[in-house]
Amino acid sequence: MTKVYQAFETLRQHKAVLHDSVALGSGIQLAAWSNKNDIVNQESADHHTLSLYVADGYECYHKTRSGWRNGGGPDRFCLMPKGSMSSWDVRDDLSFVHLYCSDEHLRHLVEQTWDRSPAAIELEERTFEEDPQITLLYRHFLLSSQWQENSNQLMLSSAANLLMAHLVKHYTRLQWALPTVRGGLAPHILNRLKDYIHTHLAEPLLLPELAALAELSEFHFARMFKQSMGMAPHQYVMNARLIRAENLLKTSRMDITTIALECGFSSASHFSNRFKSVRGITPTALRGGIII
Repeated sequence: MTKVYQAFETLRQHKAVLHDSVALGSGIQLAAWSNKNDIVNQESADHHTLSLYVADGYECYHKTRSGWRNGGGPDRFCLMPKGSMSSWDVRDDLSFVHLYCSDEHLRHLVEQTWDRSPAAIELEERTFEEDPQITLLYRHFLLSSQWQENSNQLMLSSAANLLMAHLVKHYTRLQWALPTVRGGLAPHILNRLKDYIHTHLAEPLLLPELAALAELSEFHFARMFKQSMGMAPHQYVMNARLIRAENLLKTSRMDITTIALECGFSSASHFSNRFKSVRGITPTALRGGIII
């Protein structure tokens, strides 16, 4: 059953325009919005919301005890924890991206990453602030790819996991240092993962399912996988997809669209663009032996 996020539903009932949305499993969802000339009251939600202003937002006002205050702009973020209530007056153009996280997922992340079970996890409410790491993760990973493209799902879920770990480390009272990860994955676990990945290349792959297969937290899995393979899980999977595609182009008579779907791409155009960006040649040119 798909998780319903109250902050998401509230915006849908106002003037906000939804441009894209993707559920990333384990209680995480992304949504890209724009809004203008709207007053939005966010009630006490049962989840956490991290908002990054992508463009404009200078005339977005937040209601405080001393009145309405603005301070928005590109790369400013707002953190609205579970149970928080807020009012917003959007007087001009605003483009923003929300990351919704269930409280269950946040607790699971903390317990699995730090191997501790805190009495309570309280994210700090923040408004119109700046954080270079949040901006980097949003813009480099979450805003630079097509969300509906199956082959991007692993990268998106990995970036979302890093964002939530960053919030726990810097915007709670836990003040726990991220644990040091030493060594890579055991050979039998690595082989199990490789077999699973290559068997399921046609399907969207998410970080939670790969981590569960290794019986590790997402945090530990991603870092141990990189130590073993010299690349992040999403990089390994993308490389495996391109290698399979190249072999099919050379040895089969499948059309380009079928090869794209067999290798986990949602469309021939996205497959062709990604293939050319990495290999320097289009799939059609490779098959025809014409280098462009």
